[in-house]
Amino acid sequence: MKAAQITSYGAADVLRVNEVARPVPGPGEVLVAVEASSVNGHDVIVRAGELKMVSGRRFPIGAGLDFAGVVVETGAEVAGYRGGDRVWGMVHPRKRHVTAGAAEYVVVHADRISLSPAGVSSLDAASLVVTGTTALLALRDSAHAGKGERVLVRGAAGGVGTAAVQLAHALGCHVTALARDRHAPVLTDLGADEVLDYGSTTSDAIGPFDVIVDTVGTELNCYRSRLAAGGRMVTVGLSASALAAIAASTVYGSRRIRTFSANPDTAVLRDLADQVTSGALRPVIDSVYSLTDIAAAHEAFERGGAVGKHVVAVTA
Repeated sequence: MKAAQITSYGAADVLRVNEVARPVPGPGEVLVAVEASSVNGHDVIVRAGELKMVSGRRFPIGAGLDFAGVVVETGAEVAGYRGGDRVWGMVHPRKRHVTAGAAEYVVVHADRISLSPAGVSSLDAASLVVTGTTALLALRDSAHAGKGERVLVRGAAGGVGTAAVQLAHALGCHVTALARDRHAPVLTDLGADEVLDYGSTTSDAIGPFDVIVDTVGTELNCYRSRLAAGGRMVTVGLSASALAAIAASTVYGSRRIRTFSANPDTAVLRDLADQVTSGALRPVIDSVYSLTDIAAAHEAFERGGAVGKHVVAVTA
């Protein structure tokens, strides 16, 4: 089978699509024929070597966290899935040696998948797995956003941002989206009550907000200061400076900067599927690349400026 692999740390050209042996599911595992994957921030920073303390120096490393496709085979002790089921899921970030989501087949533990939303294509499904679960966990479980609260989504045009705008709107929040001015029509259509141009809007000119969802990872203290009394801020844009800001913010108690590891299980994926089925969340895809063009997809991600996701079509 064909699989996209990181052959060393570096720029996008370290990605290769190689022929490898098809994996075999063990106890509790499921073999999925992958139809689509996508490019996420985690994929890019792993490839660049920014997480080498975790990912190590053993190559190749499988590319792609998320996937959508069809169950081919189940291992022993797996219940609830059978061949032909359409599923979506995410490989464990620390278990992606040799192959991962951007491959023709992937083996994952059954607790890392769920049935994908009925009537949703694999391309659309793959665009939502990481971004949708991250936004859902940020708003619901970390920030506990509620009806009537004022929510700021920073980096609103990206994958997580477009999902967060929609889910915050579905929760009944007043949503302010911070993004490029040209993205205002799309974000308004997704449910933003107000769209501010990040190029001309300074943090001290906005707010206060009950909840801030940050996908950028810079100037965190400036935005944290725009929280209302009892406000909560969550960042998913991690960097060395972001980690330092998160650690230093603990003195602010409930108004500290929060983060979390978006590592969804079956229950979270089912909740996400419900959001899609209800119409609260829909895919936003910027561009689609073939598996052989995954390096170009990474380059497009790093250039920025996209609205939604860069998706990788594994099967034609």
